[in-house]
Amino acid sequence: MSRISVFSAPFLLGFDSFEERIDRLARSAEGYPPYNIERSSGDDGAERFLISIAVAGFARADLDVSVEDNQLMVRGKQADEPSRDFLHRGIAARQFQRTFLLADGMEVKDATLGHGMLVITLERPRALKIARQIDIRSL
Repeated sequence: MSRISVFSAPFLLGFDSFEERIDRLARSAEGYPPYNIERSSGDDGAERFLISIAVAGFARADLDVSVEDNQLMVRGKQADEPSRDFLHRGIAARQFQRTFLLADGMEVKDATLGHGMLVITLERPRALKIARQIDIRSL
């Protein structure tokens, strides 16, 4: 039985890879770590986004931010220290992977870590509207 999606409309050509990415993101949705996404506009008309991820307890060396195939991936991995003797352990050493699907043209500008928050700055430059005439050839 075939599945019908919004991307299977006949006028949406070349969007099948988006459907695969959305399915992959939906399967990996988890609540840890919590995050915020803010949107603002710059003076130059560019649209800016700030992704703030709560990563308390993670050092800069424990975090990895990368962009691959229009996906922003944030990974965190803490090493367990067997030499430490806990009387109570309420804060576990965890690992995580958070993935954000980026639209074409989105640029990751910066990533900063401070006060337990990882803040990633993204920008979508103002798009120029381009129109062109297509010549019709005779066969």
